[in-house]
Amino acid sequence: MPITKLLIANRGEIAVRIAQSAAAKDVQTASIFASDDADCAHIYKTDESFALPGAGPEAYLDIEAIIAIASENGYDAIHPGYGFLSESAYFALSCQEAGLVFVGPSPETLELFGDKAGARRHAQKLGLGVIPGTYRSTSFEEAKTFLDSLEGGAMMIKAVAGGGGRGMREVRHAYELESAFERCSSEAHNSFGNGDLYVEELIESARHIEVQIVGDGSGRVSHLWDRDCSVQRRHQKIIESAPSVGLAPQLRHEMFDHALRLGRSTSYRGVGTVEFLVAGEELYFIELNPRLQVEHTVTEEVTGIDLVEVQLALANGATLTSGSIDLHVDQLALSYGSLRSIGPQESITNARVA
Repeated sequence: MPITKLLIANRGEIAVRIAQSAAAKDVQTASIFASDDADCAHIYKTDESFALPGAGPEAYLDIEAIIAIASENGYDAIHPGYGFLSESAYFALSCQEAGLVFVGPSPETLELFGDKAGARRHAQKLGLGVIPGTYRSTSFEEAKTFLDSLEGGAMMIKAVAGGGGRGMREVRHAYELESAFERCSSEAHNSFGNGDLYVEELIESARHIEVQIVGDGSGRVSHLWDRDCSVQRRHQKIIESAPSVGLAPQLRHEMFDHALRLGRSTSYRGVGTVEFLVAGEELYFIELNPRLQVEHTVTEEVTGIDLVEVQLALANGATLTSGSIDLHVDQLALSYGSLRSIGPQESITNARVA
Protein backbone atom coordinates (compact mmCIF):
# COMPACT_ATOMS: atom_id res chain seq x y z
CA MET A 1 0.00 0.00 0.00
CA PRO A 2 1.42 3.43 -0.93
CA ILE A 3 1.88 6.08 1.72
CA THR A 4 -1.13 8.40 1.72
CA LYS A 5 -0.90 10.02 5.19
CA LEU A 6 2.46 11.04 6.65
CA LEU A 7 3.14 12.22 10.19
CA ILE A 8 6.24 14.43 10.47
CA ALA A 9 7.93 13.76 13.80
CA ASN A 10 9.95 16.95 13.90
CA ARG A 11 9.64 20.73 13.90
CA GLY A 12 11.01 23.84 12.20
CA GLU A 13 12.70 24.02 8.82
CA ILE A 14 12.95 20.30 8.15
CA ALA A 15 9.29 19.71 9.02
CA VAL A 16 8.30 22.46 6.55
CA ARG A 17 10.54 20.95 3.90
CA ILE A 18 9.15 17.43 4.31
CA ALA A 19 5.60 18.77 4.14
CA GLN A 20 6.35 20.55 0.86
CA SER A 21 7.85 17.46 -0.78
CA ALA A 22 5.01 15.25 0.46
CA ALA A 23 2.39 17.67 -0.84
CA ALA A 24 4.03 17.54 -4.27
CA LYS A 25 3.28 13.80 -4.23
CA ASP A 26 -0.31 14.30 -3.00
CA VAL A 27 0.51 12.83 0.39
CA GLN A 28 -1.53 14.22 3.30
CA THR A 29 0.65 15.42 6.17
CA ALA A 30 0.40 16.10 9.88
CA SER A 31 2.74 18.04 12.14
CA ILE A 32 3.27 17.77 15.88
CA PHE A 33 4.15 20.49 18.35
CA ALA A 34 5.19 20.95 21.96
CA SER A 35 3.17 23.40 24.05
CA ASP A 36 5.77 26.14 23.59
CA ASP A 37 5.78 25.60 19.78
CA ALA A 38 2.05 26.11 19.34
CA ASP A 39 2.54 29.03 16.97
CA CYS A 40 5.57 27.78 15.03
CA ALA A 41 5.59 27.93 11.23
CA HIS A 42 5.69 24.19 10.60
CA ILE A 43 2.21 23.56 11.98
CA TYR A 44 0.72 25.84 9.30
CA LYS A 45 2.35 23.89 6.45
CA THR A 46 0.57 20.58 7.06
CA ASP A 47 -3.00 19.41 6.62
CA GLU A 48 -3.37 18.68 10.32
CA SER A 49 -1.41 19.35 13.49
CA PHE A 50 -1.44 17.65 16.86
CA ALA A 51 -0.24 18.74 20.30
CA LEU A 52 2.36 16.69 22.13
CA PRO A 53 2.29 16.34 25.89
CA GLY A 54 4.95 18.48 27.49
CA ALA A 55 7.17 21.36 26.41
CA GLY A 56 10.62 21.87 24.96
CA PRO A 57 12.75 19.57 22.82
CA GLU A 58 12.06 16.61 25.12
CA ALA A 59 8.46 16.51 23.87
CA TYR A 60 9.68 15.47 20.41
CA LEU A 61 11.40 12.42 21.95
CA ASP A 62 8.13 10.95 23.29
CA ILE A 63 7.93 7.84 21.12
CA GLU A 64 4.75 6.52 22.74
CA ALA A 65 2.88 9.79 22.21
CA ILE A 66 4.05 10.21 18.60
CA ILE A 67 3.05 6.70 17.59
CA ALA A 68 -0.30 7.06 19.36
CA ILE A 69 -1.05 10.26 17.43
CA ALA A 70 -0.23 8.58 14.12
CA SER A 71 -2.18 5.41 14.83
CA GLU A 72 -5.26 7.05 16.29
CA ASN A 73 -5.60 9.47 13.38
CA GLY A 74 -5.19 7.02 10.50
CA TYR A 75 -1.63 7.88 9.47
CA ASP A 76 0.32 5.12 7.78
CA ALA A 77 3.88 6.49 7.89
CA ILE A 78 6.22 8.62 10.01
CA HIS A 79 9.12 10.75 8.77
CA PRO A 80 11.61 11.60 11.54
CA GLY A 81 13.47 14.41 9.73
CA TYR A 82 16.92 14.92 11.26
CA GLY A 83 17.92 15.16 14.88
CA PHE A 84 15.52 14.02 17.61
CA LEU A 85 14.48 10.41 16.82
CA SER A 86 15.91 10.17 13.30
CA GLU A 87 18.66 7.70 14.31
CA SER A 88 16.69 5.82 16.95
CA ALA A 89 16.56 2.09 16.19
CA TYR A 90 13.98 1.72 18.95
CA PHE A 91 11.73 4.33 17.32
CA ALA A 92 11.99 2.64 13.91
CA LEU A 93 11.20 -0.73 15.47
CA SER A 94 8.28 0.74 17.42
CA CYS A 95 6.86 2.14 14.18
CA GLN A 96 7.09 -1.29 12.56
CA GLU A 97 5.39 -2.96 15.50
CA ALA A 98 2.56 -0.41 15.29
CA GLY A 99 2.09 -1.12 11.57
CA LEU A 100 3.56 2.24 10.54
CA VAL A 101 6.14 2.82 7.80
CA PHE A 102 9.30 4.43 9.14
CA VAL A 103 10.72 6.67 6.40
CA GLY A 104 14.36 5.79 6.86
CA PRO A 105 16.74 2.86 7.25
CA SER A 106 15.90 -0.39 9.00
CA PRO A 107 16.21 -0.66 12.81
CA GLU A 108 19.23 -2.93 12.31
CA THR A 109 21.01 -0.34 10.17
CA LEU A 110 20.21 2.43 12.65
CA GLU A 111 21.53 0.34 15.52
CA LEU A 112 24.81 -0.32 13.69
CA PHE A 113 25.56 3.21 12.51
CA GLY A 114 24.04 4.96 15.52
CA ASP A 115 26.98 3.57 17.50
CA LYS A 116 29.90 5.55 16.04
CA ALA A 117 32.54 3.32 17.61
CA GLY A 118 30.73 0.20 16.37
CA ALA A 119 30.50 1.70 12.88
CA ARG A 120 34.29 2.18 12.90
CA ARG A 121 34.68 -1.48 13.79
CA HIS A 122 32.34 -2.49 10.96
CA ALA A 123 34.24 -0.31 8.46
CA GLN A 124 37.54 -1.83 9.54
CA LYS A 125 36.16 -5.34 8.96
CA LEU A 126 35.29 -4.27 5.40
CA GLY A 127 38.89 -3.20 4.83
CA LEU A 128 38.23 0.54 4.86
CA GLY A 129 40.79 2.93 6.30
CA VAL A 130 39.84 4.15 9.77
CA ILE A 131 41.59 6.59 12.07
CA PRO A 132 43.62 4.86 14.81
CA GLY A 133 41.62 4.81 18.02
CA THR A 134 39.16 2.73 20.02
CA TYR A 135 36.24 0.72 18.68
CA ARG A 136 33.87 0.59 21.64
CA SER A 137 32.81 2.62 24.66
CA THR A 138 36.05 3.77 26.25
CA SER A 139 36.87 4.39 29.92
CA PHE A 140 38.95 7.31 31.13
CA GLU A 141 41.85 4.93 31.86
CA GLU A 142 41.70 3.53 28.32
CA ALA A 143 41.62 7.03 26.88
CA LYS A 144 44.68 7.97 28.93
CA THR A 145 46.55 4.86 27.76
CA PHE A 146 45.73 5.71 24.14
CA LEU A 147 46.90 9.32 24.54
CA ASP A 148 50.17 8.11 26.08
CA SER A 149 50.69 5.78 23.09
CA LEU A 150 50.65 8.75 20.71
CA GLU A 151 53.96 9.98 22.18
CA GLY A 152 53.21 13.67 22.03
CA GLY A 153 50.46 13.44 19.44
CA ALA A 154 46.93 14.71 20.00
CA MET A 155 43.60 12.92 20.07
CA MET A 156 39.89 13.57 19.73
CA ILE A 157 37.31 12.46 22.27
CA LYS A 158 33.95 11.71 20.62
CA ALA A 159 30.50 10.63 21.72
CA VAL A 160 29.50 7.11 20.69
CA ALA A 161 26.00 8.43 19.94
CA GLY A 162 27.25 11.84 18.85
CA GLY A 163 26.60 14.29 16.07
CA GLY A 164 26.72 17.99 15.29
CA GLY A 165 30.01 18.48 17.13
CA ARG A 166 28.45 17.76 20.54
CA GLY A 167 30.34 15.54 22.98
CA MET A 168 33.59 16.19 21.14
CA ARG A 169 36.88 17.65 22.41
CA GLU A 170 40.46 17.90 21.18
CA VAL A 171 43.13 16.87 23.71
CA ARG A 172 46.79 17.70 23.18
CA HIS A 173 48.18 17.35 26.72
CA ALA A 174 47.63 14.82 29.50
CA TYR A 175 46.57 17.49 31.99
CA GLU A 176 43.62 18.42 29.72
CA LEU A 177 42.24 14.90 29.53
CA GLU A 178 40.23 14.52 32.75
CA SER A 179 38.29 17.74 32.34
CA ALA A 180 37.70 17.17 28.62
CA PHE A 181 36.56 13.58 29.19
CA GLU A 182 34.06 14.61 31.88
CA ARG A 183 32.68 17.47 29.80
CA CYS A 184 32.28 15.28 26.71
CA SER A 185 30.47 12.59 28.67
CA SER A 186 28.14 15.10 30.33
CA GLU A 187 27.41 16.89 27.05
CA ALA A 188 26.78 13.61 25.24
CA HIS A 189 24.43 12.40 27.97
CA ASN A 190 22.47 15.66 27.91
CA SER A 191 22.29 15.75 24.10
CA PHE A 192 21.79 12.08 23.24
CA GLY A 193 20.88 10.32 26.49
CA ASN A 194 24.14 8.37 26.24
CA GLY A 195 27.40 9.52 27.81
CA ASP A 196 29.61 6.80 26.31
CA LEU A 197 32.75 7.99 24.51
CA TYR A 198 35.50 6.72 22.22
CA VAL A 199 38.79 8.27 21.10
CA GLU A 200 40.70 8.77 17.87
CA GLU A 201 44.09 10.11 16.93
CA LEU A 202 43.83 13.74 15.77
CA ILE A 203 44.65 13.96 12.07
CA GLU A 204 46.09 17.42 11.51
CA SER A 205 45.22 19.56 8.46
CA ALA A 206 42.79 17.02 7.05
CA ARG A 207 39.86 17.79 4.77
CA HIS A 208 36.38 16.72 5.80
CA ILE A 209 34.46 15.32 2.83
CA GLU A 210 31.14 13.48 2.78
CA VAL A 211 29.36 11.31 0.22
CA GLN A 212 25.59 11.20 -0.22
CA ILE A 213 24.28 7.67 -0.73
CA VAL A 214 20.89 6.24 -1.67
CA GLY A 215 19.92 2.59 -1.20
CA ASP A 216 16.74 0.60 -1.83
CA GLY A 217 17.18 -2.11 0.82
CA SER A 218 17.97 -4.85 -1.69
CA GLY A 219 21.74 -4.30 -1.72
CA ARG A 220 21.60 -1.77 -4.56
CA VAL A 221 23.23 1.49 -3.47
CA SER A 222 24.11 4.58 -5.53
CA HIS A 223 26.04 7.69 -4.65
CA LEU A 224 25.11 11.31 -5.37
CA TRP A 225 28.70 12.56 -5.26
CA ASP A 226 30.53 14.45 -2.58
CA ARG A 227 30.29 17.58 -0.50
CA ASP A 228 33.22 19.38 1.12
CA CYS A 229 32.59 20.59 4.66
CA SER A 230 36.17 21.33 5.71
CA VAL A 231 35.43 24.92 6.79
CA GLN A 232 34.33 24.46 10.40
CA ARG A 233 34.35 26.28 13.72
CA ARG A 234 34.38 24.24 16.93
CA HIS A 235 33.61 21.14 14.86
CA GLN A 236 30.48 22.79 13.47
CA LYS A 237 30.21 22.98 9.68
CA ILE A 238 30.09 26.54 8.41
CA ILE A 239 30.50 26.25 4.63
CA GLU A 240 29.38 23.26 2.55
CA SER A 241 30.22 23.05 -1.14
CA ALA A 242 29.92 20.52 -3.95
CA PRO A 243 31.88 19.08 -5.52
CA SER A 244 35.04 19.10 -3.43
CA VAL A 245 37.70 20.96 -5.42
CA GLY A 246 41.27 19.77 -5.88
CA LEU A 247 40.51 16.16 -5.05
CA ALA A 248 42.42 13.67 -7.20
CA PRO A 249 40.01 11.65 -9.39
CA GLN A 250 41.44 8.35 -8.17
CA LEU A 251 40.93 9.35 -4.52
CA ARG A 252 37.41 10.59 -5.24
CA HIS A 253 36.45 7.28 -6.83
CA GLU A 254 38.05 5.37 -3.96
CA MET A 255 35.92 7.40 -1.57
CA PHE A 256 32.78 6.60 -3.59
CA ASP A 257 33.72 2.93 -3.58
CA HIS A 258 34.13 2.91 0.19
CA ALA A 259 30.78 4.65 0.69
CA LEU A 260 29.01 2.17 -1.59
CA ARG A 261 30.64 -0.83 0.09
CA LEU A 262 29.41 0.38 3.47
CA GLY A 263 25.87 0.83 2.16
CA ARG A 264 25.79 -2.51 0.38
CA SER A 265 27.15 -4.35 3.41
CA THR A 266 23.94 -3.56 5.29
CA SER A 267 21.46 -3.55 2.36
CA TYR A 268 21.01 0.15 3.11
CA ARG A 269 17.53 1.60 2.57
CA GLY A 270 16.97 5.34 2.29
CA VAL A 271 19.39 8.24 2.09
CA GLY A 272 22.52 8.63 4.16
CA THR A 273 25.81 10.47 4.41
CA VAL A 274 29.18 8.76 4.70
CA GLU A 275 31.82 11.05 6.17
CA PHE A 276 35.58 10.86 5.55
CA LEU A 277 38.78 12.65 6.45
CA VAL A 278 41.28 13.11 3.62
CA ALA A 279 44.92 13.74 4.56
CA GLY A 280 47.18 13.85 1.52
CA GLU A 281 46.47 10.58 -0.30
CA GLU A 282 45.11 8.87 2.82
CA LEU A 283 41.38 8.29 3.19
CA TYR A 284 39.80 7.65 6.61
CA PHE A 285 36.20 6.69 7.36
CA ILE A 286 34.62 8.75 10.17
CA GLU A 287 30.94 7.79 10.35
CA LEU A 288 27.76 7.11 8.43
CA ASN A 289 24.77 9.29 9.29
CA PRO A 290 21.68 7.19 8.45
CA ARG A 291 19.30 10.11 7.82
CA LEU A 292 18.90 13.41 6.06
CA GLN A 293 21.40 16.10 7.03
CA VAL A 294 21.10 19.87 7.14
CA GLU A 295 23.51 19.86 4.19
CA HIS A 296 21.34 17.70 1.94
CA THR A 297 20.11 20.79 0.13
CA VAL A 298 23.59 21.33 -1.35
CA THR A 299 23.38 17.94 -3.06
CA GLU A 300 19.87 18.79 -4.24
CA GLU A 301 21.09 22.00 -5.86
CA VAL A 302 23.85 20.12 -7.67
CA THR A 303 21.73 17.18 -8.86
CA GLY A 304 18.22 18.62 -9.11
CA ILE A 305 17.01 15.58 -7.14
CA ASP A 306 14.59 16.05 -4.24
CA LEU A 307 15.98 13.76 -1.55
CA VAL A 308 12.79 13.82 0.51
CA GLU A 309 10.86 12.62 -2.53
CA VAL A 310 13.48 9.88 -2.89
CA GLN A 311 12.96 8.88 0.74
CA LEU A 312 9.21 8.66 0.27
CA ALA A 313 9.60 6.67 -2.93
CA LEU A 314 11.94 4.18 -1.29
CA ALA A 315 9.61 3.86 1.71
CA ASN A 316 6.88 3.04 -0.82
CA GLY A 317 9.00 0.15 -2.11
CA ALA A 318 10.70 1.85 -5.06
CA THR A 319 13.95 0.31 -6.28
CA LEU A 320 17.10 1.79 -7.77
CA THR A 321 17.43 0.66 -11.37
CA SER A 322 20.47 2.57 -12.62
CA GLY A 323 23.19 1.03 -10.44
CA SER A 324 26.18 3.08 -9.39
CA ILE A 325 26.14 6.66 -10.67
CA ASP A 326 29.15 8.09 -12.47
CA LEU A 327 30.34 11.70 -12.38
CA HIS A 328 28.70 12.15 -15.80
CA VAL A 329 25.29 10.74 -15.00
CA ASP A 330 22.57 9.78 -17.46
CA GLN A 331 19.86 9.57 -14.83
CA LEU A 332 18.87 8.35 -11.41
CA ALA A 333 15.95 6.09 -12.23
CA LEU A 334 13.58 5.12 -9.46
CA SER A 335 10.82 2.71 -10.37
CA TYR A 336 8.12 5.20 -9.36
CA GLY A 337 9.49 7.74 -11.90
CA SER A 338 9.19 11.51 -12.06
CA LEU A 339 12.57 12.60 -10.66
CA ARG A 340 14.47 15.16 -12.70
CA SER A 341 16.98 13.45 -14.98
CA ILE A 342 20.45 14.86 -15.52
CA GLY A 343 21.55 14.54 -19.13
CA PRO A 344 24.94 13.10 -20.06
CA GLN A 345 26.11 16.55 -21.08
CA GLU A 346 25.63 17.85 -17.52
CA SER A 347 28.57 17.07 -15.29
CA ILE A 348 28.72 17.81 -11.62
CA THR A 349 31.37 20.44 -12.29
CA ASN A 350 29.02 22.72 -14.19
CA ALA A 351 25.82 22.14 -12.26
CA ARG A 352 24.33 25.05 -10.37
CA VAL A 353 25.31 25.49 -6.72
CA ALA A 354 23.51 27.93 -4.45
